[in-house]
Amino acid sequence: MKEPSQPVVVIAGVGLIGGSIGLCLRERGMARRVIGLGRSLERLQVAKDLGAIDELTLDWSIAMSEADIVVLCGPISTIAHQAMEAWGNRRSDEILITDAGSTKVEILSKLDIEPNLAARFVGAHPIAGSERSGAGASRADLFSGRTCVLTPTFVTSAEAIHQARWLWEGLGCRLVEMGPEEHDKALAQTSHLPHVLAAALALSVDPENHSLSAGAFRDMTRIAASDGGLWRDIFLSNRKSLENALDNTVKELLRFRGMLANESSVGVEDWWSEARRRRLAYEELVIERNMAAKTNCDSQK
Repeated sequence: MKEPSQPVVVIAGVGLIGGSIGLCLRERGMARRVIGLGRSLERLQVAKDLGAIDELTLDWSIAMSEADIVVLCGPISTIAHQAMEAWGNRRSDEILITDAGSTKVEILSKLDIEPNLAARFVGAHPIAGSERSGAGASRADLFSGRTCVLTPTFVTSAEAIHQARWLWEGLGCRLVEMGPEEHDKALAQTSHLPHVLAAALALSVDPENHSLSAGAFRDMTRIAASDGGLWRDIFLSNRKSLENALDNTVKELLRFRGMLANESSVGVEDWWSEARRRRLAYEELVIERNMAAKTNCDSQK
């Protein structure tokens, strides 16, 4: 299969993720032109001024007139509709449509009604971001060494998968492929649940005690500063997997509460020690991945 040659890339939704994709594409010379598509000329102009896009438009037909690749970076609730708009205005049936959404099952189920579109759509989730939002927070290195999950299905064309791998690897991502259901279950535990817990902690502390807080409160509630509309959509689109993750967390909290009530010093220490062991194992994994990413980056110089 041929690698895409200087494609025209449309980014629908040029916020933090879309803007960072545009910056990286342009910095690495991966695209002939990057077109930003959105609902606000003012926000798109911010992205253009930052160098994330070459052109801007509010019109799907204009954006798609030469598009080879479309990356959908809008809210979860809009991605399926965006995919339909992109497909309806395509210049070629060989177009690649991919996304950057945090959940996949709901999106893909809505695309089943259009089999030809489903064949050219490759669900993707770059696991990178920040509590900051908007194009002004964009960074060209946002995806460097970060994991991107691709979720092709049995109807996805091999050519579309090949193109998606070229795109996301070119942005610096380490690729992992898994099914949509498996992805949503895993992300409910590793991403969506922590955001719920961060918000719950922020809501559990009386504001008058903020002056007495230090690193623990600051670090654990950082992501509670993220955009509420964005996380509303994510939570609701993955509610079943998130409910299961919450059930497991509630069980752990009740287990700890029971040990406190019973004044079980051994139980409390063992509980904490197991949590510490898992955290240290995670830190080791992060170090290994960072070293591998650095080695890969050095080899490409």
